[in-house]
Amino acid sequence: MIRVKKIETKEELAQAYRIREVVFIEEMRLPSNEEYDAHDLEAVHFIAYSSGEPVGTSRYRVTDRGVKLERFAVLKPFRGKGVGKRLVQTTLGQISASFRKGTLLYLHAQVDAMPLYVRHGFESVGDKIFGSGIELFEMKKVLD
Repeated sequence: MIRVKKIETKEELAQAYRIREVVFIEEMRLPSNEEYDAHDLEAVHFIAYSSGEPVGTSRYRVTDRGVKLERFAVLKPFRGKGVGKRLVQTTLGQISASFRKGTLLYLHAQVDAMPLYVRHGFESVGDKIFGSGIELFEMKKVLD
């Protein structure tokens, strides 16, 4: 069973950071100095558990453009098992409860994750961009 919740404790946040380290720094070999930023302090974070084990995380934050969804990460053994879907659903549910209709939601998606976001109403906009050497596409939707 997959359970996703808003992070409320330092322990939960440490678990989320560890997932990000495994996925982004160890697995994808992204620079560690780019993984953590000042936005971690202002963002709303989520953590996913499978049978009580922390297996995924995400966050969102308010920007001058709207609400940006970021740092979606699922540990490799749990990919393809609905964890990402539940993270997106829970994150969008929290945003829907907190922001008014018409708010722009956007994210930068890796190509292989784009179908997940499309299923939740996001559309790709513009050309591919590169962030830390990773091919990404901006995707957006308006909160309805």
